[in-house]
Amino acid sequence: MLDFFLSILGIVVLSPVFLVLITCIKLDSKGPVLFKQRRIGKDKSEFYILKFRTMKIDTPKDTPTHLLKDPETYITRVGKFMRKTSLDELPQIINILKGEMSIIGPRPSLWNQYDLIAERDKYGANSIYPGLTGWAQINGRDELPIEVKAKLDGVYVEKMSLLFDLKVFFMTIASVAKSEGVVEGKNN
Repeated sequence: MLDFFLSILGIVVLSPVFLVLITCIKLDSKGPVLFKQRRIGKDKSEFYILKFRTMKIDTPKDTPTHLLKDPETYITRVGKFMRKTSLDELPQIINILKGEMSIIGPRPSLWNQYDLIAERDKYGANSIYPGLTGWAQINGRDELPIEVKAKLDGVYVEKMSLLFDLKVFFMTIASVAKSEGVVEGKNN
């Protein structure tokens, strides 16, 4: 319930930011404003995560950015800024409203990241709602090897509580402000 009410508040408060980002995306490159991608949710159910589109429309589908040959060539100018500031993640508030995600939890893996899914099974991290941010996100994000990421997701499962979620939330704000853990699109 808290996720639901906070996501409604987030949409209302952030609607001016949404409008500015939508305008910038449309002016910067052709294609849709939102990007949908198949992800793994609670109990390994599948859903489509929403993000602001940061990449050109000819980018290979269902490929994690770090596995592309030269990811920087696919990222749009506005996309670099949105990735650096994590603003591309804001449409996931809609996923939270729909009950597919939580504000805090393990980041949802791509449907074809079998190694990460299997590793998270060891720690029970596939049994809870994925989050907009999580313990692994603030402890390395894109830079973490899969085994470490899954273990940190398991730590979150063990420590889940309102107080721990608040800690993760405020640490996320600090991490985003410093662009910590962002690999692709960080350089301007």
